[in-house]
Amino acid sequence: MAASMEVREKIRRERQVQLDRRRSQSERNRLGQFSTPNELAVDIAEYLVHMMPADEPIRFLEPALGSGSFYSALLETAGADRVLSAVGMEIDRRFADLARELWGEYGLTVLQGDFSELGGEVADANLVLANPPYVRHHHLDPSYKKLLQNRASLASGMSINGLSGLYVYFITLAHSCMAPGALAAWLVPSEFMDVNYGSAVRRYLTDKVELIRIHRFDPGDVQFDDALVSSAVVVFRKEDPPAEATALFTFGGSMSSPVKSESVSVRDLRRSRKWRSRSRPKPSQASGPMLTIGDLFTVRRGLVTGANSFFVMERSEAHRIGIPDDYMKPVLPSPRYLRQGVVRCDEDGFPLLTPQLVLLDCDLPEEQVQSQHPRLAEYLQTGISQGIGDRFLLSRRTPWYRQERREPTPYLSTYMGRGEGDDKPFRFIWNQSKAVATNVYLLLYPKPVLARFTGASEEQAGIVHQALNSLGGPELRAEGRVYGGGLHKLEPGELARLPAAPILKALPELRDVAQPESPGLSSDGQLSFAAMRR
Repeated sequence: MAASMEVREKIRRERQVQLDRRRSQSERNRLGQFSTPNELAVDIAEYLVHMMPADEPIRFLEPALGSGSFYSALLETAGADRVLSAVGMEIDRRFADLARELWGEYGLTVLQGDFSELGGEVADANLVLANPPYVRHHHLDPSYKKLLQNRASLASGMSINGLSGLYVYFITLAHSCMAPGALAAWLVPSEFMDVNYGSAVRRYLTDKVELIRIHRFDPGDVQFDDALVSSAVVVFRKEDPPAEATALFTFGGSMSSPVKSESVSVRDLRRSRKWRSRSRPKPSQASGPMLTIGDLFTVRRGLVTGANSFFVMERSEAHRIGIPDDYMKPVLPSPRYLRQGVVRCDEDGFPLLTPQLVLLDCDLPEEQVQSQHPRLAEYLQTGISQGIGDRFLLSRRTPWYRQERREPTPYLSTYMGRGEGDDKPFRFIWNQSKAVATNVYLLLYPKPVLARFTGASEEQAGIVHQALNSLGGPELRAEGRVYGGGLHKLEPGELARLPAAPILKALPELRDVAQPESPGLSSDGQLSFAAMRR
């Protein structure tokens, strides 16, 4: 029988590749179809099986069966004789048929359909091994998403954020399928540890079950060859968490041989906003809250045009088309075209870059554009004929070609990048021009208390730029999130929470400004929020 299972696993992998090739990469991304590599499935199965009493029969559940990678791993690890019952659910008929063909005679019952509808047929599983589909919320039909939210709430007693990916619903829906004391291992994107919509999963793991372990794979070691997802394995038992519960956090390598490990208090996890950064040293609160970037800057995302290829063009091209100067704004190019950290400008305020780019921004009604600027009207008509004006975002603007309001700012940050150790995934840019920026940047607008210094002289403005760039790689990565292949991302709120101590160190005069309202200001950057926001 063992040899037969080995042959079937080989067939499974071959057929998996064949079925995957019949769909484009974009289709598979939309459906979240990425099979668990056999070696990884075995590593996870071994860890869970060894946690169970040796004589306990296994009642197995896989809510997103695919071709049966986890069931194959379970058979290899525990043997078919120990499996009392096994149910796998798969929405894609092709994979359901393949799994039934391969594993049906080894005790696997395959139910073809949506787990959110079929889950009620299982209520006593004592082992769940799952790699749920990684489908982002915007790929979920709104009515289906509402249905999922209601069903997940009934199953787990928790409300789910509408921005949650499908895997969040799978985890919470499976709660009612598990018997008391059941073990579960979920292979999911590690983003849940950081993002706001991951709070439901974090709350579930600390309040509803006994969290045993989270193993986070090295972001540079992508677990799926064709999916840029940084993965984690979450292991828990369906029991109320003990009063002084701890969980094991491991990183890198494999489940059986991690690179790093740390025991973590579940009580601390409940208080932690982000789980990946929870082990960073906490700033002392003895003399007030830590000064952050958000205390000195208003941080916003760059403007979203809705169609960069239509609205952003070279300045010479805009003149050729006949766009009036009044409706051309200088705009910065993508960060990859900014080799220097300082953007200088000409007499008109345009960046001294080649080529110079402009943003078409006009809020005149279409009738007025037609009568006063016929060549601009002609260009806008090409956008209508291409369906640009009907795009979701633009169709909600009046007129559709009006841009978001974003003033030029002296400081910008990139928000995506790579870097390990001391290498910095993000960089700060000093913008001396009148150029606005699109959403490939984060914009930092100095608040009044800081603007008095940055506006006083070019030297002091440069000092702030240098201080921003002195933030270290570990600090920059701590607040952001990471994706497969080591790609880091930073949202406006995350940038705002970064420590601003380097700026305070570079501009000690700020202490004097706040001194009357915050006598506890210390050399490491402690400052009264009320004083800073006056």
